[in-house]
Amino acid sequence: MQLVVARIGRAHGIKGEVTVEVRTDEPELRLGPGAVLATDPSSVGPLTIAIGRVHSGRLLLRFEGVADRTAAEALRNTLLIAEVDPEEVPEDPEEFYDHQLIDLDVVTRDGTAVGRISEVSHLPYQDLLIVQRPDGSEVMIPFVAEIVPEIDLEEQRAVIDPPPGLLDESQAEIASSREDS
Repeated sequence: MQLVVARIGRAHGIKGEVTVEVRTDEPELRLGPGAVLATDPSSVGPLTIAIGRVHSGRLLLRFEGVADRTAAEALRNTLLIAEVDPEEVPEDPEEFYDHQLIDLDVVTRDGTAVGRISEVSHLPYQDLLIVQRPDGSEVMIPFVAEIVPEIDLEEQRAVIDPPPGLLDESQAEIASSREDS
């Protein structure tokens, strides 16, 4: 099975290095020197990582055959894809691969059905579970322990404890308003 592990950003310097937006919790395993990664678009790859280093908190990679800034800039926005055994699971029991979460049934703590996870959206500060509701609408649920306290892969369900207003806007609580000032 193929998993997106990073997206190439802008070129860094003049020797062919690029910044990458890491999309894996295991960058040392997936993005180490010698790793051969498929790409999207596929015409760009496969790419073999020659060198990786961290600079100012950002991962920089240089690929074999990419020797200058022009070649590096041509890779911008390319997705890097690793081949992963579908039976492989993360070492940390609190981490999950996207494919493990897709199609899980979503229920509240009291057992009320909410829908089914259709997508996992990776944002800079947190991940979101995109849940398809029975009526065809979607709801975005922040994938944080306070809101998603349980993922049960055996039962194929995610248990959520939504704050007021997350599932039904009419139940939202107004914390403050400008008119109160």
